[in-house]
Amino acid sequence: MDIEVVSASRVFDGTQRTYRHSSSALNCAMNFAVYAPDQASGAALFWLSGLTCTEENFITKAGAQRVAAELGLTIIAPDTSPRGELIPDDPEGAYDFGLGAGFYVNATEAPWVEHYHMRDYVETELYELLVAELGIDRSQIGISGHSMGGHGALTLALRSPDKFRSVSAFAPICSPTQCPWGHKALRGYLGKDTAAWRQYDACTLIEDGASTNAILVDQGTADGFLEDQLKPELLARACTAANIDLTLRMQPGFDHSYYFISTFIEDHLRWHAARL
Repeated sequence: MDIEVVSASRVFDGTQRTYRHSSSALNCAMNFAVYAPDQASGAALFWLSGLTCTEENFITKAGAQRVAAELGLTIIAPDTSPRGELIPDDPEGAYDFGLGAGFYVNATEAPWVEHYHMRDYVETELYELLVAELGIDRSQIGISGHSMGGHGALTLALRSPDKFRSVSAFAPICSPTQCPWGHKALRGYLGKDTAAWRQYDACTLIEDGASTNAILVDQGTADGFLEDQLKPELLARACTAANIDLTLRMQPGFDHSYYFISTFIEDHLRWHAARL
């Protein structure tokens, strides 16, 4: 598969690149970012971003490259939705649906079904492209993310523990079937049959038998979305019932921003490196 280098910059002991390729899963051109340490260990971490983000937010705001270079950890940051002139968007221009809000699902409803297959894109197409073209070791791949991307990281890891050997999240949407963001996205992309929503909810996946070895979650106590949208207590309850090792750290005074992520990203990178 042909991939084009859009940009490349030296950062600490490594190179931050943005690539562009034609995605068959999404039926459009897509960008994704890769931080490649000079002394790569073979381990890699997928980072899934949240609502309104692109592949640029994490690589410019999180401050992850210094520690990633030290650990030899490659970081892959895809976009959050398909893009392009013919890609449908929320007709009212809402930030929580359509462009920038792919929710890491495979849409089944028109007009989203033609392009909005972010689950297949991350879990299969981009995953295999990186293994084939960039030499990523499939036995040493973890996944993390923020907010909507935290939801994506948890659900992908729970569905495919053989592909993603470690998982963490910052302020994830823990149960989309039980919050307004999730209701809007899942109904819009998947339709009214709530049984079809269960594969895109970390808590219901765990209830239905999905599992992973351990989960690290950081959540700020001053996050304005905490009570209505994120609901980490539901994930804690599900993990306790299923005997999944969840480390849930409630961080006093932190909000939902990249200030929060940049404060604790080193902990997450080291956590993944130790497991990969």
